[in-house]
Amino acid sequence: MNDAPLHIVLSFADWVSLFGHYLLLSLMSIGGAVSTSTEMHRYLVVEQQWLTQAQFNHSMAIAQAAPGPNVLFVALMGWNVGLNAGSYTAAVAGVAVTMLGILIPSTTLTYCAARWGHKNRELLGVRAFKQGMAPVVVGLMISVGLILASPDGAAATDWPLWVISLVAGLIIWRTKVHLLWLLAAGALIGWFLPA
Repeated sequence: MNDAPLHIVLSFADWVSLFGHYLLLSLMSIGGAVSTSTEMHRYLVVEQQWLTQAQFNHSMAIAQAAPGPNVLFVALMGWNVGLNAGSYTAAVAGVAVTMLGILIPSTTLTYCAARWGHKNRELLGVRAFKQGMAPVVVGLMISVGLILASPDGAAATDWPLWVISLVAGLIIWRTKVHLLWLLAAGALIGWFLPA
């Protein structure tokens, strides 16, 4: 896996495109911004090549490990895009563009929809919508797991990750073991297994 930073040049149109892409992702982010990270990966790493796979994975990992809201990975991706463009000013601009893009539409829509949904919570359509969104969120989270489980893009050689994920999922589903114990077990397994 190549950890070397990229050297890119971003025009004004590229910044507008990045902002617009995050505006659209914001409206798709049912279940949180992390549920759209598959599309972020496609856009930033595969299509535009503004981030490396390692930068993408590190942005996700750092933000998830840090205290605070998990949407911070969006800021880290913007920061890394800006750094790849060559300056700290561009990095700050990257944070502003991605965070405003991901927050403005979803926050506005959530506020308006929550007020309307609370006022009409007894309607059959509102209850059906809430129940119907659960499988959508689960599907989006599975797609995120698939992207993050193969850091080098070779899913077939990463079978231990798949086994551990399956076992952890079954334990969460079928027992009352607290999630923190599973996280601690995962940390120990990661510590002792060779990379």
